[in-house]
Amino acid sequence: MSQILTNRQAEELHKSIVAYLASVGLSNSAASLKEESNLGPQFDEATAKKYEGLLEKKWTSVVRLQKKIMDLEARNTALQHEIDTATPLSSNRKVDPATWLPRSPARHTLQGHRLPVTAVAFHPIYSSLASASEDTTIKIWDWELGELERTVKGHTKPVLDVDFGGPRGGTLLASCSSDLTIKLWDPSDEYKNIRTLPGHDHSISSLRFIPSGAAGSPLSGNLLVSASRDKTLRIWDVTTGYCLKTLKGHTDWVRAVTPSIDGRWLLTAGNDQVPRLWDASSGEAKTTFLGHEHVIECVAFAPGTSYHHLAAIAGYKKPPPASSSGEFLATGSRDKIIKIWDNRGTLVKNLIGHDNWIRGLVFHPTGKYLLSVSDDKTIRCWDLSQECKCVKTVDDSHGHFVSSIRWAPDVPVQAHTNGETNGLVNGLVNGNVKKKDDSIGKIRCVIATGSVDLNVRIFAG
Repeated sequence: MSQILTNRQAEELHKSIVAYLASVGLSNSAASLKEESNLGPQFDEATAKKYEGLLEKKWTSVVRLQKKIMDLEARNTALQHEIDTATPLSSNRKVDPATWLPRSPARHTLQGHRLPVTAVAFHPIYSSLASASEDTTIKIWDWELGELERTVKGHTKPVLDVDFGGPRGGTLLASCSSDLTIKLWDPSDEYKNIRTLPGHDHSISSLRFIPSGAAGSPLSGNLLVSASRDKTLRIWDVTTGYCLKTLKGHTDWVRAVTPSIDGRWLLTAGNDQVPRLWDASSGEAKTTFLGHEHVIECVAFAPGTSYHHLAAIAGYKKPPPASSSGEFLATGSRDKIIKIWDNRGTLVKNLIGHDNWIRGLVFHPTGKYLLSVSDDKTIRCWDLSQECKCVKTVDDSHGHFVSSIRWAPDVPVQAHTNGETNGLVNGLVNGNVKKKDDSIGKIRCVIATGSVDLNVRIFAG
């Protein structure tokens, strides 16, 4: 057997071993090794003292280095996987919006809240982002610059959700709170509180503006839906402040609500573990979805652009037309599972990978991916074209539980024929984007997340 160590290195090793054996009381072994290794009389007790502890130091150093090597190898494997599944770059090295996914580090970390951030929402036109917090405030940020614009105060208890929307030509910010109220704020008038909507009997967990229904509808863009711990949903006319309908059917706290792209359907879920699909105009429950085994925290409608992927997974012979709404949907639960369903209540796919409660879902505007955030501090990206395989994980996207995620709406490119200047807001549904045509060139590669670590983060391409 060839000797790995040089004579000098072997001698140093023998001295270290002899010193170690002597120091732990194994004097006979130390004497035998000293004799067999021919250390000679010059290796006396005084010399041995110099070598005491050397072997332990070397040993612990090796263990540390081995761990470091293993960590680096794991990181290298992750980076290699990222390269293998990376977003293709165009010839001018710009990110392709159709396949862009978030990555660390975040473009901006927005700090200012004093308690956990509960929700985030993008302004449909300007580079403004609203964040809600348990500290009772809403903060308005410039997400392009990463700067705080203003703090909006009015609620007396934690603010649980925010959303931009409203009547044609007049974008509003809506917020809901544990103080049992919904408040409407006017961004064009320094976020002045223009209306407060009382009516719920318990904390209001979620709200969304309902997109325009049929063309010429007198209430187009004026409707808001809210979900509450009082087990009900309420539909409001934001121009009058009246509650138009109260939807009853859930048997426990309703934590999440989102409307379909065209406002025809409402999807809700909460503590009773049974998501429900409602007809927004009649207020009747159409479908229930049975399968989750814990509280459901978040829901999302799949955009029409995802139907061909999901129809293939579901085994459809032909996908539904992309112009139809509410054909497929996703739910995320504390059972750590994301479920994708069709609108008849059939389970299409279980997405398993998160290690903790799932808190937010958003579909990529192109329909190719579903993104999720969780109390495991990660963002996960699921590729619908690959049987919902998890193709990317942004580890430690925050320092604590990630409570919310939104995708920025498309860049507004033209005035709409009906004169609506803020039409894009009605396309923002739980981060989904209502597209006016089939072009994907106007997609904003921008995502916002909120967390229990008090921060809002902007991930941008």
